Amino acid sequence: MLRKNYSKTGRLCRVTFDIPPEADIKTASVCGEFNEWNKTAHPMKQRKDGRFSTTISLAAGRPYRFKYLLNGNQWENDVDADDYVPNEFGTEDSLVRV
Repeated sequence: MLRKNYSKTGRLCRVTFDIPPEADIKTASVCGEFNEWNKTAHPMKQRKDGRFSTTISLAAGRPYRFKYLLNGNQWENDVDADDYVPNEFGTEDSLVRV
């Protein structure tokens, strides 16, 4: 799930990325164009209800490709992404528009 909260100026958007609780997820991070697909730049924290989440400030006015990296080796899209776009690996990336 994606939640967006724009700054008063509209130049930045705080995007909260959420993954629902699943028994087989031990670690999660969000990787994308906003962090050059760095696997360790935005680790997600497990919440008391079992979901993983993190909030990132992004420059508004453009879309960003992203995916979740689960357990260090499993790439997953966000089921609630704004859109999906093909990538060079023959799969799709999630897209968030801010």
